[in-house]
Amino acid sequence: MGLSINIKDEQAKAQETVKAQGLRVLVCAGTGCVANGSLKVIEKFKELGANVSTLTDYDKMTIVPTGCHGFCEQGVLVIIPDKHVTYVKVKETDVEEIFESHIKGGKPVERLLYTDPKSGEHVHKNDDINFYAKQTRTALKNCGKINAESIEEAISVRGYEALAKVIEENNPDSVIDTITKSGLRGRGGGGFPTGMKWKFTAANRGGKSYVVCNGDEGDPGAFMDRSILEGDPHSIIEAMTIGGFCIGATKGLVYIRAEYPLAIQRLQIAIEQAREYGLLGKDVLGSGFDFDIELRYGAGAFVCGEETALIHSMEGLRGEPTFKPPFPAQEGYLKKPSNVNNVETFANIPVIINKGWEWFSSIGTEKSKGTKVFALAGQINNVGLIEVPMGITLREVIFEIGGGIKNGKKFKAVQTGGPSGGCLTEEFLDTPIDYDNLIAAGSMMGSGGMIVMDETSCMPAVARFYLDFTVEESCGKCTPCRVGNKRLCEILDKITSGKGTMEDLENLKNLSKVIKDTALCGLGQTSPNPVLSTISHFWDEYVAHVVDKKCPAGQCKALKQYIIDPEKCKGCTACARNCPVGAIKGTVKNPHEINQELCIKCGTCQTKCKFGAISVQ
Repeated sequence: MGLSINIKDEQAKAQETVKAQGLRVLVCAGTGCVANGSLKVIEKFKELGANVSTLTDYDKMTIVPTGCHGFCEQGVLVIIPDKHVTYVKVKETDVEEIFESHIKGGKPVERLLYTDPKSGEHVHKNDDINFYAKQTRTALKNCGKINAESIEEAISVRGYEALAKVIEENNPDSVIDTITKSGLRGRGGGGFPTGMKWKFTAANRGGKSYVVCNGDEGDPGAFMDRSILEGDPHSIIEAMTIGGFCIGATKGLVYIRAEYPLAIQRLQIAIEQAREYGLLGKDVLGSGFDFDIELRYGAGAFVCGEETALIHSMEGLRGEPTFKPPFPAQEGYLKKPSNVNNVETFANIPVIINKGWEWFSSIGTEKSKGTKVFALAGQINNVGLIEVPMGITLREVIFEIGGGIKNGKKFKAVQTGGPSGGCLTEEFLDTPIDYDNLIAAGSMMGSGGMIVMDETSCMPAVARFYLDFTVEESCGKCTPCRVGNKRLCEILDKITSGKGTMEDLENLKNLSKVIKDTALCGLGQTSPNPVLSTISHFWDEYVAHVVDKKCPAGQCKALKQYIIDPEKCKGCTACARNCPVGAIKGTVKNPHEINQELCIKCGTCQTKCKFGAISVQ
């Protein structure tokens, strides 16, 4: 099959275009960095560059706004590849110094380089920073390296090469076989084999069918898919078009939450550019194959991450899941066969086709191939977005890539899989990360959220937080989820407020198991996981709340007691004068006392005491 565009020629042209940009200065312009002032950094660089006719070794400088670099803990990153340097925590006020000292003068600005916490030495190159050392970037391969709003830059790094190859070879079943052999599993949380899903949908070729991209990322603290869409939207367009060619679909739909304005903007730009290049729309690459993509917006309902609820939402119906079968591959959007994959899954497709299934399957474990993107958050030094090979251990992620626990505190637990996952303790730190090992440990992979907790975290309160989220996000269709999770929340409320009983603990366990076994969809079936895992690993902490009426972590407000040490109290009356409810009594120059019945646990007294006489028990 002859193609209207020789993609290799287009690559060569695009690479020459990029080369003609001169000195490239990459500035993170993902959502996090935009909020942190990166657009001002970009404008300042452009202003300075426009006023200088010659630069050291270059006659031109181009400022490249990129997607997320991943190292969110370090603020706005500025990377100058040709000068082998990465600057961190860059502010608008730092730009002139970088420009004058380094870009023009050749002398790096040492104070803006990353400092290795162990050696105390400055690190110049991005690849030498410990945060990146153990990462293997596949889905995130271009994020932070190219201008996401430029199709030329995408093509220069092999964008659309896989699509051209697939269309020219004209063997859809062979492509599906390649995806199957690669071992790629769905990265949205379910872990279903991607090739098998494509094969099921392709069995219905000949009629109307759809390719659906699930960009409804709803886990608290998760931003994996958003970052891919912001940093490399063309990879998703390419992958969806390949999927359409393979299953016989002519229409692709991206379901994306409306709270992702930057991702939406960059997707829209990328779609228009792809159409202009003949890579999308009518007669793709002159092959006679038609495929186009539309965006559909979600209102932020967590349940719409479940594929049948997502499909109903796209149809303009209430976002509720349905019993399966029939599966979407048989009867999906508008009752037509629909292949649903999430953003990260699609991001792996072009790489597998370009590098071969053998390359992809050589990474990871026996049953979990390739890499996984995680949003690393919580009480950890290196908060950010990471991509690691399947099989890496939790210890490596948390203590090497993540840089360990903040403020020298002790590791307590890590929540994997978001609200649907579980909390894993120190004994699981050497567990290889893959689908099966995490489930066996009482958690799950989920879409890739990973929240680290230290010794100050109260585990019943953590379980209460996640249950509160799932109660709010439940569609209400089935009784186990709608009513059962509400009852779980009420029991946890009793426990964290010091009103729980041992019977409540037994009810908590039994009800969790019933919900897990009887709920309609994945949201309800996995919602008790935070409860079951924390009960399993932190039983003593639950008992302390119920029997001793104490929170070992000191986090549950209702169980706190502010106590005045009479030996340290000077009778200055500062605490009594500032108590909002008049719970503190005493006379001048004599020790004061707190009436625990009146105390509202606000902590004002402790804040106002200058003698350290008030403690929390």
